[in-house]
Amino acid sequence: MQVSFRKLILGSIAAATFAVPAMAELKIGVVDYARLLDESPQAKAVSEALRAEFGPRYQVLVTQETSLKQKSEKLQKDVATMTPEQRTKAEKDLRDTARELERKKQEWQDDSNAKRNDEMNKLQRSLIGEVREYAKAQSFDIVMAEGVIYATPTVDITTAVLNALQAKGPRPAAGAAAPAAAPAKPPAKP
Repeated sequence: MQVSFRKLILGSIAAATFAVPAMAELKIGVVDYARLLDESPQAKAVSEALRAEFGPRYQVLVTQETSLKQKSEKLQKDVATMTPEQRTKAEKDLRDTARELERKKQEWQDDSNAKRNDEMNKLQRSLIGEVREYAKAQSFDIVMAEGVIYATPTVDITTAVLNALQAKGPRPAAGAAAPAAAPAKPPAKP
């Protein structure tokens, strides 16, 4: 009885498969999502806004780190001429300043990472929405982004989506000031 039930199910699936027209001209597109994240004006606007927000703090950290390094070098030069009390006080001051700088660097890193993650999540949702909108407007049946190893240029719609994104322009960045250069990593430890 189980064998005949399986045959009935498999027969039904086969009949349904043959009843559907053979892939009735599906329109398939592929998007290079990483390229959208790199080249879209919206992604560039997010990067500029993050640089503008966190660049000045980064520059202050670099200045403080340079100052700490200079203090350390001065202490090493003057240690021979210092009294034990002066040396102890200068070393304690140097350690306290280094700890404070490390705390500020960690705070900057945490703040910038949290903001970057938040903005990237918003950007990703926006880009996915834009791809969906483009796909609907162009009557695509399927658009794939992740997991595609190869796609011919005839199905790669990344450039077309980028052109559509550029036509819309970058989304306004809240509180964006003039862009300031900020590297992706905090200053090196002294």
